[in-house]
Amino acid sequence: MRTALALLLLLGLFSVAGSLVPQVGVADARIAQMFREHPLRAEIYENFGLFDVFGSWWFTLVYALLLLSLFACLFPRTRGLYRNLRARPEPLRELDGLRHHAVRDVAGEPDRVLAGARRVLRRRWFRVRGPGDDGAATLSAEKGLAREAGSLLFHWSFFLILVGIVWGKGTGFTGQAAIVEGETWTEAHVNYDGLIREGRFFGEDHSGIRVRVRDFTVVYRPDTTPARFTTAALLYDAGGRFVGSVDIEVNRPASIGGVKLFQFGFGWAPVVEVRKDGELIASGPVAFRQSTAPGTDPRTLPWQGVVKLPSLRPQVGIELDLWPDRRALVAFLTTGQRLPMLEDHEPVLSFTAFRGDLRLDSPQRTSDLDHTELTEWTSDAVGIGETIDIGEGITVSFPELRQYTVLQVTRDRGLWIMLVAAILILVGLMPALYGSRRRLWVRAERDGAGTRLEVGGFALQRKAQFEEEFSSLVAELERVGTR
Repeated sequence: MRTALALLLLLGLFSVAGSLVPQVGVADARIAQMFREHPLRAEIYENFGLFDVFGSWWFTLVYALLLLSLFACLFPRTRGLYRNLRARPEPLRELDGLRHHAVRDVAGEPDRVLAGARRVLRRRWFRVRGPGDDGAATLSAEKGLAREAGSLLFHWSFFLILVGIVWGKGTGFTGQAAIVEGETWTEAHVNYDGLIREGRFFGEDHSGIRVRVRDFTVVYRPDTTPARFTTAALLYDAGGRFVGSVDIEVNRPASIGGVKLFQFGFGWAPVVEVRKDGELIASGPVAFRQSTAPGTDPRTLPWQGVVKLPSLRPQVGIELDLWPDRRALVAFLTTGQRLPMLEDHEPVLSFTAFRGDLRLDSPQRTSDLDHTELTEWTSDAVGIGETIDIGEGITVSFPELRQYTVLQVTRDRGLWIMLVAAILILVGLMPALYGSRRRLWVRAERDGAGTRLEVGGFALQRKAQFEEEFSSLVAELERVGTR
């Protein structure tokens, strides 16, 4: 157990490192920034696996050694408890040398005194061995194995929690899905747009469930922060069968097919149409993100989105900013004042178009535009319900503004294991903390016209409390023996 405690402390120190150092799949932007600003430190961190602490070989090794140490400690103790449960309390010849000892003279016959003592002890949940079992001259009794059983249950439950973490996180996944109002999203790896983290032992067995967002509503506080946002959705199983309709809110997730859907965020999704010489080449809602310019309040910055047109020659990429209305756009261009986009009151899209190579063969998110081989072409603005010609027969239209919701999609098969283990920990704590192991011997021998009742015992834990219990027990045995 000392080895297990040392390994547990070491595991905690490693977890602290995983909390302080940016991790792969969680803070990729910060990792890239560290490589740019502190390349030597970043190289050292990468070589020691500090960017992926919980997936590193040394963290896995310590975790495995902790499990092995716990098992090596618990298995012999469990086997010993099993032997103790099967064994009967052994008789003892000399009782006067015990910590607790009492002698009383009673009027009953010895066999009746022992029979009464047997009933009293069993009523008090003692395991008894005596004349009724094998003719022994002394009653032997034992109580308190529940303490050891509770301690073992507590530690086995802790072992089960560690197993549940490995099983749940290793075979599960967590991702974010942006779903526009009126659209249906299918749970599959490709539909996360890179915003997913899968466990080390995940076998790409995605659920295939479908979520159709009927409507999204958000209520703001006076300081423009969201007070409540709700996703009204329809759920379908992997076979396309309708399961039910739900309202997903913060702290009110939906569950289907072993997958939980949590309300995570939201945003605006303008519908953008692009035509070339009247022919439609791109159409649909575009999920916009809030700007992350350093040192500014993101609530007062425009929402930003990207439209990529790889079919044109040269290729065209358009960066768009969403403003509440034309006055907000003019105020920003003239005074730099920014207004939050809280509702769709005559919204305006300002945009900048680039031409060149979109570099779609390199890894990139659909919401990012790689400027490496692009040159700025033109810029303008288009209001809702308007169409604008940007040149060379290309028109940009803004027919509709929708909202989208961001759901955190999680599957953790180890949750039920951890829940059961947590309950068992509480169950095991009660006897482990408040129980005590104690043993008693009762001897009844004829003494003249009466019987000499001798009682001895001791407690392995909670010895002060046993003194009161022993006195009460002796008094009850004396009453029974006098009848």
